[in-house]
Amino acid sequence: MQSMRAFNRTRATVLCERLEAASGFSGQSRGLLGRDGLAAGSGMLFVSSLPLMWMHMFFMRFPIDIIFLDRHGRVLRICHNLRPWRLSPIVWRARKALELPAGAAAASASEIGDFIEINATEDDS
Repeated sequence: MQSMRAFNRTRATVLCERLEAASGFSGQSRGLLGRDGLAAGSGMLFVSSLPLMWMHMFFMRFPIDIIFLDRHGRVLRICHNLRPWRLSPIVWRARKALELPAGAAAASASEIGDFIEINATEDDS
């Protein structure tokens, strides 16, 4: 089985070892809803066909970090510790969003302008 990871090429740090794709309309609509948390080292990837993105935290049970990327993987904006029942800002030119456990963006030293790579990895399970 193939999985993905997110790597900050600029800082040489790993953002996420187990990255799940939110694919299709239902996957993107549901996202992390219904979960009690995100395990350390895990995350969810959202991809947009439009050059803008925003995320909501309605009905969520826990805070997360969200990193918005352009089509080349450059960090456009980071929302640290976005709590339930909040909205992220609209991020123009964003094509991808990484939802990570709260504190993961700071722990990886990620900043606006960094380049993030999404790599396929082989899952041993």
